[in-house]
Amino acid sequence: MSIAVAIDGPAGAGKSTIARAAASQLGFIYVDTGALYRSIGLNALRKGIDITDADAVVSTLDDLKVELAFDAEGSQIVLLNGEDVSAFIRTPEVSMSASKVSAIPEVRAFLLDLQRNMAKTQSVIMDGRDIGTVVLPDAEVKIFLTASPEIRAKRRFDELIEKGQDVKYEDVLADVIERDYNDSHREIAPLKPAEDSHLADTSGLTLQESIDLIINIIKENTK
Repeated sequence: MSIAVAIDGPAGAGKSTIARAAASQLGFIYVDTGALYRSIGLNALRKGIDITDADAVVSTLDDLKVELAFDAEGSQIVLLNGEDVSAFIRTPEVSMSASKVSAIPEVRAFLLDLQRNMAKTQSVIMDGRDIGTVVLPDAEVKIFLTASPEIRAKRRFDELIEKGQDVKYEDVLADVIERDYNDSHREIAPLKPAEDSHLADTSGLTLQESIDLIINIIKENTK
């Protein structure tokens, strides 16, 4: 029997890192839905399209193919029309683009079946903004993973600095706050906890403590 775990939460909460580690320890497949939206945002940016122009963004979907695959080490990679774009979708610019395009109903519909099909035949941990509320409303376990904006911005800042990017903490914090507002105030599938979700605030936790917390919630609710 397959088990679906839905993890939602704001940008920079560590959903991808924590969900990936939890999935590995539990033997589940990890699905990073945010990477799908980032790919569509990246595609629009590459084409020079105004991401606030919904019609223009939607027009790019006709010849667009987005896939999640795994490399030889078992790590998830994102394919955009066959190109591995995993290294290009984590910049602040693409993050903001993803937030904008994810508010477009046609974009969400374009990716909905892809996400749901992944959870039909295998046990998955899927993270995003509306997994428990929209994508997998019948998931066996729903978790809302969060942390304070300042903590999330500091984590993101450290990650970008480690990758050699020239960024300022204040700019990263401003991006986090703006994206929080955009994600929670959009008309289509706004960011919010599912009514039956478990709240997991990792503000005062280490990475390993956060992973352990998520694994314990999953185990307690799939006995």
